[in-house]
Formats: sequence, C-alpha cells, structure tokens
Amino acid sequence: MVDSATLYIVATPIGNLGDMTHRAIKVLQEVAIIAAEDTRHSQRLLQHYQINTPLLSLHDHNEKQRAERLVEKLQNGQSIALISDAGTPLISDPGYTLVSRCREAGIKVVPIPGPCAAVAALCAAGLPTDRFRFEGFLPVKEMARRASLASLQGETATVVFYEAPRRIRETLSWLLEELGEARAVVLAKELTKTFETFVAGGAREVLAWLDADEVHQKGEFVLMVGPAPVTPTEIPQEALLLLKRLAEELPLKKAAAITAEQFGLKKNALYQIGLTFNAET
Repeated sequence: MVDSATLYIVATPIGNLGDMTHRAIKVLQEVAIIAAEDTRHSQRLLQHYQINTPLLSLHDHNEKQRAERLVEKLQNGQSIALISDAGTPLISDPGYTLVSRCREAGIKVVPIPGPCAAVAALCAAGLPTDRFRFEGFLPVKEMARRASLASLQGETATVVFYEAPRRIRETLSWLLEELGEARAVVLAKELTKTFETFVAGGAREVLAWLDADEVHQKGEFVLMVGPAPVTPTEIPQEALLLLKRLAEELPLKKAAAITAEQFGLKKNALYQIGLTFNAET
C-alpha cells in the first residue's frame, strides 16, 4: 500500500511493456493522481495494465505552475506518482522542478526504479563503465553541438548521448571530424523493441551502417563514445610496473585504484592500460 503525502518517481518501459515492474504497477494503481509528461501517450500504458488512476499533464511548458498545485495536494495528504513518456523521470525528462519543490517543502519523495535508456545501452555496449558521463540530448544549434563533441577529445570516461533520428547522421559526421576514426563509438537503436540493434566501431563505420539503409536512420538512438586512448608513455614506468604486478593478484579495477592513489594518477587511464596487458601476453 502506498504512503499518503508521498511523491513516487516511477520508471516505465522504454519499449517493451514486459519491463514494467510489479511495484510500479501497484503504485500507479494506488496513488491519487499520476502526473504524466503526455497523458495521451501514457493512457495506452495504463490501459494495458488496467490502471484507472486520474492523469494530470506535467511537461516542460507547464511544470512550474503544476508543481505548485501538486505540492498543495501532497500537503493535503494525497499521494502522487510522476511518470515520463518512457524510462526514468528527470533523466532528460521533466520533473526536476516538482521534486525540488517537494524536497523544499519536506514532502517524502520515493523512487520506483526501472528502465533507463542510457543505462540499458551502456551495460550492453562493451565500453568501459567504471566511469561514464551522461550528456542527455546534444544541443540543437550547430556551433553548440560541435563544441560539445570537440570537448570529448581528452575525455577519459565513456560518454552517453541521446540523439534524434533527424540529427543522428549529422552528429556522427561531426563526431568523425572532431575525434577522428580511432575513437570507439557504439550506437544503440530501438532499445528493448523488436528491432533493437547495437552497432559498434569507429564513427566512420557506424556512419556507413546508417547510410546503408534509410530505415537505419529511423527510431530512437543512444550514442556512446569510448574514452580517449591513453598511451603508456604518459604514465611513469614505476606506476606501470606496480599496476602490472597488482593486476596479477587483484581484479584490474582494484589494481588501477591502488596505483592511481599511489602515484596521483587517473584510475580510468590506468584501467585502460591494464586492459592491454592480457593482449600482450
């Protein structure tokens, strides 16, 4: 049973309706109101699970006004659930203003975990996940988008973007210009849906896949860029020696952390170098 005067942040499926959790269904059935990014879109999900809770729209253009109204209802003891069109609310979706106001007002906020496109793509991409940077949607304007891509030149974490179908080819072209062909790129398309696809390689290879068929450029995309390569010459020889010895006895992540602390280096850079040890043997 849900608690009164509580805001629930409920994750919903990003494509496959089977990813809805039992807890999410129960909460949506029992709260007084569901605040949804697009009520028409969400109504299909609710009908599928026979959820008859009243819906109220909350999106980028009305969130400030609606947040005040919802906080008032919460203060009067009603429970409310927040959902977005797909995935986890607030992750490149509305909800920040509402959650912030609830925290300020001392209202209980409870997350109901579930699908998130960025995490789903990242865990199956084959790129390093010990550190990653989520950027949401790239800027719409050309100069700002190019600047965002250029800023990745020295980035030592995996970077995750969302991108629209109409811009995906242009973004990959600029990525190729800014970072070259050697940088690892993975494109995830239509996650959890029938035609889910992962395409990995350099930017040129992924771009060639997009151009091979117009259908490849349609759908919902998560674009991931691997860390900038680090050459062993940038790391002191003593650090490399310690890393190699520790990696023989410990998990590589732990060996990299100890070495980084000892020499004041970046753990992720050492981890990337450590991955090459097995290739050399």
